[in-house]
Amino acid sequence: MKKAILLFFFLFSLSANAQIQLKITDQISGLPLENVRVKANKTIQRTNASGIVAFPGDNLKFSFALEGYESMEKTFSAGEFEMQLIPTTLNLSAVTVTAFESERPLLEQSAAVVTVSELDFSRFNEISPVNAFNQKAGVRIEERAPASYRVSIRGSSLRSPFGVRNVKVYWNEVPFTAPDGTTALNLLDLSNIKSAEVVKGPSGSTYGAGNGGAISFFSRPDVAGNRISTEYLAGDFGLSRFRLGLSQQVGEGGVEASFVSQKSDGYREHSAVDREVFQLGSFFPISEKQEIRTQLLISDLDYQIPGALNADQVAADPTQARPGSVNQNSSISQQAVLLSLGHLYRFSEKTNNNTTLYLNTNDFENPFILDYKKELGFGYGLRTKFTHDGEIAGKTLRLIAGGEYQNGLTDAQNFGNRNGVADTVRFADKLRAYQGFLFQQAEVNFTDKLLFTLGLSENFSGYEIDRQIDASGGRTGVQSRKFDPIVVPRVALNYRMNGFSSVYGSISSGFSPPTIDEVRTNEGSLNLDLEAERGVNYEVGYRLGKEKFNFELIGYFLKLNETITTFTNENGVVLFRNAGSTDQKGIEASFDYAILRNADGFFKDFLVGTAYTGQFFKFDNYAKQDNDFSGNDLTGVPPHNLVSRIDLRTSVGFYANLTHQFTDKIPLNDANTVFQDSYNLVNLRFGFVRTFGGLDLEVFVGVDNLLDESYSLGNDLNAFAGRFYQPAPTRNWYGGVKLGLNY
Repeated sequence: MKKAILLFFFLFSLSANAQIQLKITDQISGLPLENVRVKANKTIQRTNASGIVAFPGDNLKFSFALEGYESMEKTFSAGEFEMQLIPTTLNLSAVTVTAFESERPLLEQSAAVVTVSELDFSRFNEISPVNAFNQKAGVRIEERAPASYRVSIRGSSLRSPFGVRNVKVYWNEVPFTAPDGTTALNLLDLSNIKSAEVVKGPSGSTYGAGNGGAISFFSRPDVAGNRISTEYLAGDFGLSRFRLGLSQQVGEGGVEASFVSQKSDGYREHSAVDREVFQLGSFFPISEKQEIRTQLLISDLDYQIPGALNADQVAADPTQARPGSVNQNSSISQQAVLLSLGHLYRFSEKTNNNTTLYLNTNDFENPFILDYKKELGFGYGLRTKFTHDGEIAGKTLRLIAGGEYQNGLTDAQNFGNRNGVADTVRFADKLRAYQGFLFQQAEVNFTDKLLFTLGLSENFSGYEIDRQIDASGGRTGVQSRKFDPIVVPRVALNYRMNGFSSVYGSISSGFSPPTIDEVRTNEGSLNLDLEAERGVNYEVGYRLGKEKFNFELIGYFLKLNETITTFTNENGVVLFRNAGSTDQKGIEASFDYAILRNADGFFKDFLVGTAYTGQFFKFDNYAKQDNDFSGNDLTGVPPHNLVSRIDLRTSVGFYANLTHQFTDKIPLNDANTVFQDSYNLVNLRFGFVRTFGGLDLEVFVGVDNLLDESYSLGNDLNAFAGRFYQPAPTRNWYGGVKLGLNY
């Protein structure tokens, strides 16, 4: 009896101490994967920096999920095991995207969608999103000066002399684009972006205004594990960047905080940047039915504007600033706060709602050569979405419905600029911009292979300009413009040819009202007659995705009416007008191939890729005074762009990333009499990454513009006095170190 009792307690002790320890690694590189979401029964944990997670028990069924990798399930008994996850970057059938609010594998998406992952960002210097996005077909971010971005999706930057317009941007499901249609993308540091999805072409059926498309940025989806991390980068032209991050698990949720400081003197005179960004996020699963997410973003940005040069000035000294920029302290100082609250509620396994509310403030100051602008703004808004999965007549049906509303209030004042100091007020306004829309979408699987999508949105928008002061004696009082409700449809078909290839076709509508900056210009005029752009896009695409090879080919035709173009008056003030219509035909092709993948020996993986963008855009009907530009190439759009990539990684931790980008000549004015020459950019980064116990270490160096090309990454279009060019940096080096410790 005594022996039996001892045996019982011995077996009970073994059972009580039974444990399953898993090490999760990347199938390609063999490196441990941090933050893998591992679920067994109702318990959720995250892997640490060594890729390790442990659960008490025996014979448990696990599910594994990590953005950028295939989701998997597997059962393990007690013991220690290694689990390899397959990157989805080389398997389109497993890449899941949330474009048009429908979470589906990319092969089932009937839209042009590209993903930009953390691996894409880490191929470059990580001080801006420019290089990572520019390696994708149909996507181009220009940088006229450090921290001065202009986003062009399928050539959509024609009306953007500065800033981001005609593209809808979201950050962690928060509408980051202001209700007036502008986006301060430079308020975000790259550490605030872990991945991104870009929807190319009109997407108004789900995202509202914008013919260029939509970009969704995501930071960490949730927090698990306790970790502190830091990194430092330094480079030419006085570049320095410091980041400190902290993650703390709280129950099944947690909080994450980060602080980033980035400074540089700039390649050109008067092009320094100083940006500090603090982010605090939390994730808490209240129950099996509810989740809450919060985000706090505080950004403090100061950067100088060197201004555009003419050809003679570039030839004499490309590093010089435009005459007057230094004396007038042409620059931007901007402080912003964004606070958001997100709530997910699952009514059942088939029905859920996701709602996000936000508040923001913005303090903007912009001394320029010709004037001095001050703005103080406050905004709020929300976005909500209901999703239901069901059936109709025996066919699988997914219904999506929701709405979005934004309202922005701004006190705006324009002064004279006397040696960089605000002088006498010229005009002052109280501004209000608002926009909202409802959207509905139905997805029906007519067969296992054929998916039909019908989407529709009903949109309204407008602005009010209450002129308080007009020193020139012009009209004061409220002036407003309300755009008639616009219905924007989208219809699409996707056919899965087999398990690894599909074809799709779509017809989608878009619209883009003028922004307040286009209506209310710097010299004080109000162009209330400026009309909204309207576009219809016809598109077909083919995708092939196997384990080691991906291929995508897309052709489209966008017919754009009431196209908004720019011109510059004799004082250098940029003004806007509608210019008839444009025909925009394009081809996008990309492929990725793994020559080696998780191979034995010194070289673990060897990946190559290419992305081609062909943009054959023409003014269809464009007469300006006595000039007829019909048939000319669209201003600011290169007809050809080709990017090639090589990634090499070794078993001991050394890696190298090489990128080559060819950009064709670019017309800089509507008359097509001035072009920027074509150029070749080569970027190289190599380094060493390894885990030592609980410590992650990465050391890297890199070079941008290896060929030392002379080029302009963001030209001024239709510029007065030939000031088209914003010279980009010559060859420059950088290096850094990253450390991460789990505690």
